[in-house]
Amino acid sequence: MQIGIDSFAAVVSDPATGVTLSASQRLQHLIEEIETADRAGVDSFGVGEHHRQEYLDSAPAVILAAAASRTDRIRLTSAVTVLSAADPVRVFQEFATLDLLSGGRAEIVAGRGSFTEAFPLFGLALQDYDSLFAEKLDLLLKLRESTQVHWTGQHRAPLTGQGVYPRPVQSPLPVWLGVGGTPQSFVRAGLLGLPLMVAIIGGDLRQFRPLIDLYREAGRRAGHAPESLKVGVHAFGFVAPTTTQALDAFYPGYARMLETVGRERGWAPPRRAQFDAAAGPGGPYLIGDPQTVAEKALWVNDVLGGIDRLTFQMTNVLLPHAGMLEAIDLLGGRVKPLVQHALAQGVPTT
Repeated sequence: MQIGIDSFAAVVSDPATGVTLSASQRLQHLIEEIETADRAGVDSFGVGEHHRQEYLDSAPAVILAAAASRTDRIRLTSAVTVLSAADPVRVFQEFATLDLLSGGRAEIVAGRGSFTEAFPLFGLALQDYDSLFAEKLDLLLKLRESTQVHWTGQHRAPLTGQGVYPRPVQSPLPVWLGVGGTPQSFVRAGLLGLPLMVAIIGGDLRQFRPLIDLYREAGRRAGHAPESLKVGVHAFGFVAPTTTQALDAFYPGYARMLETVGRERGWAPPRRAQFDAAAGPGGPYLIGDPQTVAEKALWVNDVLGGIDRLTFQMTNVLLPHAGMLEAIDLLGGRVKPLVQHALAQGVPTT
């Protein structure tokens, strides 16, 4: 199992002073986080895509390119690329360029995103949400197969054999399909034989097992080799020397983030008891000391039938930079070795 980190490049305020970091300083901190993850042995680092005031990741490929020049081995991925609102040709060119800069470490996680601001921003109709994604995913996959593409669709001008450059180091450039809880999305990934990245932000984690089984069965029926049907999980996670420290450090920023989104979506305000329960045994969050988080990672692997990558959504809008760097060091230096050793030994997790 690979261990990764995802960041949404949220604007961060210092909890002690209340001062909000400048956009420039926050992005410099993010690059330092990716450097730290690389040194700590974390396998992947993903940067999301949002078009909102409280985030700085509207151009994730640019952020990842900056990180490519200061890292050596870590995989660099989107988390996710909002493909419905993007031009697949441009997406392919950006990540092919990132792949060249990084020496073959770029990946795309293509999804539809959880916010809708990109649609009016780029002149797209929200009612075309599904058809835009299906059509653009089809084009993206054709672009990675061939330099010259002949393609016609409803939402974009046709391609009539033009060359699309540059070409990446990796062939094919890895494309994961980012999904939430819609069965059709799991089936689509299986039929296409694409690796699956499942975003789990709440609820009973075990409810995703039937959907993952559906993905694997769709892939098998479509003739894809089982080893090509990789499964990744994206979930809230954080590590500190003790579980109490981890919960206390992560909750304030977590609560502010949910309050901000909840005001728009009509959610009830978050409560600490609910958060602690979600981070406890059987909950979807991986928050605690290294041993606790490693045991939870093994449990996730077990109940979901084996996963290939577990990515920790560690963005926190009220966390000091030093606390984030410590968490990254603990994740790569302590949690990952514990997980790998247990899996290598075949240690039972339930």
